[in-house]
Amino acid sequence: MKLVKEAHLRNSEYLTRRHFLKTCGIGLGTMALGSLIGCDTNTQNKLAKIAQFAPKAKRVIFLHMAGAPSQLELFDYKPKLYDLDGQSCPDSLLNGKRFAFIQGVPKMLGPTVSFNQYGQSGAWVSELLPHFKEVVDEVCFLKAVHTDEFNHAPAQLFMHTGNPQSGRPSMGAWVTYGLGSENQNLPGFVVLVSGQSAPSAGKSVWGSGFLPAEYQGVQFRSKGDPVLYVNNPKGVTRDIRREAIEAISAINQKEFEEIGDPNILSRTAQYELAFRMQMTVPEATDIKSEPDAIHALYGTEIGKNSFANNCLLARRLAERDVRFIQLYHRGWDSHGSNQFESLEGGFLERCKEVDQAMTALILDLKQRGLLDETLVVWGGEFGRTPMQENRSGTTNPFVGRDHHGDAFTMWMAGGGIQPGITYGETGELGYAGIRDKVHVHDLQATILHQLGLNHENLTYRFQGRDFRLTDVHGKVVRDIV
Repeated sequence: MKLVKEAHLRNSEYLTRRHFLKTCGIGLGTMALGSLIGCDTNTQNKLAKIAQFAPKAKRVIFLHMAGAPSQLELFDYKPKLYDLDGQSCPDSLLNGKRFAFIQGVPKMLGPTVSFNQYGQSGAWVSELLPHFKEVVDEVCFLKAVHTDEFNHAPAQLFMHTGNPQSGRPSMGAWVTYGLGSENQNLPGFVVLVSGQSAPSAGKSVWGSGFLPAEYQGVQFRSKGDPVLYVNNPKGVTRDIRREAIEAISAINQKEFEEIGDPNILSRTAQYELAFRMQMTVPEATDIKSEPDAIHALYGTEIGKNSFANNCLLARRLAERDVRFIQLYHRGWDSHGSNQFESLEGGFLERCKEVDQAMTALILDLKQRGLLDETLVVWGGEFGRTPMQENRSGTTNPFVGRDHHGDAFTMWMAGGGIQPGITYGETGELGYAGIRDKVHVHDLQATILHQLGLNHENLTYRFQGRDFRLTDVHGKVVRDIV
């Protein structure tokens, strides 16, 4: 009975104004001071939240090669395939397997390029990446990554949302939900797209799903206006826009008090962020201000929508403490059905487009002291088969490989990841992992871990249950951290 009374008294204390003023006086003073000097004390704002444990990285730059590049022409050197080139594929590689397009018995396809070892780590890199060989000792190769999906849109969703169906929050949304942003005047999650068009899965790969809309990715552009519709219409001054936003915010606040829908506050936060972005985005995205040596390093061209421009823009956003920067470069699909989708055509062009820029990004981050606190991730949504695609049962007119989810290569650099190592191994044909395999959910868990987030604890209740990025799967790959 005594314990019950004491508990009742403690609970009563928290409900009294006297107790609140007595214990929170300093906090109230801090809030008042913050408002006087212009700091936003709204907890819904993107002020950085507390990580669940000490982070190794402050931010992520994810370079997604949409369309899935062939690991067998870039990083996974398999000399045995040279010997088997042109021979019929063994039944052991076909029985019980599903492919996107292969029918009948395809021919084995040897690597279409040569490989060499580079750096103190002795990493294998193909001749198609002459710049990237300079930074192999800065990266960690994951040679046995595997996924559950083998078609583009589901695999891209699986890579970025943890689920092959649309409607789930993207990784960038989860990260900004869990950590917030250290820059109140820029989005915590920025998306940059280059190549033919948007990824196959569309904007769902950077959406917020059932999380509040303020956590979705905001697409920036390296050509034209950096953000569509962020500028005021003709005849609308900044003061008029400010008054309009204040009026809208007041209406939204009243609606929230009546309905209680948190999306109303998210909408208000997005209006307010857009207003602040009008002042900060032009400066943040002005790559023309970079010195000539930096443009030469990246291979940028002012006014062009390119992967090189986006890599330089990603570095500028990292300097300004954007939490999650997602780059998509489309055009890596290499079936061999036409010249653009062939390993001897479009694939070569994609390699030229990314080689210098992704190398420059690592070098530039390092020389500025940012690589240690920035986790750079590179890869596609799945890999490619060691046999040539034979759509409709006959060999395609150009050289190409079919989709393959059982084994592909990704790499990571900075952000507390061990540099200069190779983790995982595939068999002599590069068909499947035989050692230290990494599932996509393991990759996601590891990225969150480096940011100080426990993937099992980063949850959001929706429709009666707790959801998370890795669903009920995933483990941190601790051997590389």
